[in-house]
Amino acid sequence: IRGTDISGLPDEKATVFRRENIGFVFQNYNLLPILTVYENIVLPIEIGGKDVDTVYVEEIMTALGLDTLKDRIPSKLSGGQQQRVAIARALANNPKILLCDEATSALDPTTTKSILQLLQQINREYGITIVIITHEMAVVQEICSHVAIIDNGELAESGTVEEVFTSPKTAAAK
Repeated sequence: IRGTDISGLPDEKATVFRRENIGFVFQNYNLLPILTVYENIVLPIEIGGKDVDTVYVEEIMTALGLDTLKDRIPSKLSGGQQQRVAIARALANNPKILLCDEATSALDPTTTKSILQLLQQINREYGITIVIITHEMAVVQEICSHVAIIDNGELAESGTVEEVFTSPKTAAAK
């Protein structure tokens, strides 16, 4: 990642590298229930020992439609709003890569569509590479440019979405 082979880094350096370069968005949001929206978003910055760039955080919150919700706690938010907070938290450290693990599977179809549009917007406006882990091929087809099919922990096939979907070469891709 960015010229660094992270597989060989000692644990402490790998942790710092991930914190500075990769944002994680999880299926179940992983928000702390006693913290406000704003506190959940800035938490990884504070844990990393950095100063919070409040202007950048406010920009993210506005871009994700969270600016009016900053003082609410997660239980007072819808599932889509909670996922937006999780995305904002993942963006707070200004990562180069956003790793989304089943980020839409717990959401209804309308909210899923809005979160996918939001991810596309983040990719365009912030230039962040987004890796989406999903079993929902409709998600891949809708917003991805490339796909990798993993079968039993092994890379079975990869290529553009169009190539893999129209001419799959492996049983796993088929």
